[in-house]
Amino acid sequence: MSSVKDEARKLIERLPSEATWDDVMYELYVKKKLAQALKAADEGRVIAHDKVRASFLAE
Repeated sequence: MSSVKDEARKLIERLPSEATWDDVMYELYVKKKLAQALKAADEGRVIAHDKVRASFLAE
């Protein structure tokens, strides 16, 4: 498993040369949120799509 530092380096290397600090921060933010979501899914901390949809339709 790669460390966070290694993953950040890989992410930055994939960005174009003209990337801004905002671009870097956005990519890191998205990477973090996706990692959190995958962890939640692995741990079963998710709600089925049909249940979410039903809760919106009930309002």
